[in-house]
Amino acid sequence: MLSRLRSMKKLEDLIFTYKDFPKKGIDFKDVLEILQYPDIFQDLISKMSSSNFLKNAEAIVSIDARGFIFGSAVALESSKPMIVARKPGKLPGHLLTREYDLEYGKNSLSIQSNAMKKFNSFVIVDDLLATGGTVNCVSRLLQDRRKEVLGLITVIELSKLKGRSNINFPVESIISL
Repeated sequence: MLSRLRSMKKLEDLIFTYKDFPKKGIDFKDVLEILQYPDIFQDLISKMSSSNFLKNAEAIVSIDARGFIFGSAVALESSKPMIVARKPGKLPGHLLTREYDLEYGKNSLSIQSNAMKKFNSFVIVDDLLATGGTVNCVSRLLQDRRKEVLGLITVIELSKLKGRSNINFPVESIISL
């Protein structure tokens, strides 16, 4: 238990804030330093992979781009298939696309329609939950095709932005800031 607490404290210490990025008024939380510490990264992935709702999911959807890092590791650890939700112009084939609002603008995400055909229940994995716009975009893409979203797993939740209140399925965040 004490070892896990130390690991989580180290994890928090590896999350850096860049003020006014990508625009003035936004505090960007950077998780990439975590990848330089394999023991902490491994503990983090183990914790994310132990989610109860992940056990009942048929597949994982990870979100472009840092979500891919955590999603692929969680998929490997949990032996679940992974599909990706990508930003514009990044995927070939027939795509399901939806636009969403960010705290600092608009964007869209796409999923290859063939990738989701054989699965009915999903867990979304991303690095950070802010307002919930990105996660809701992915959720709507799945639900438009009558797929079930069992939950969201994130490394960080920015609790002051209340993104959890905008999501209609369970959320597990390793760290709440």
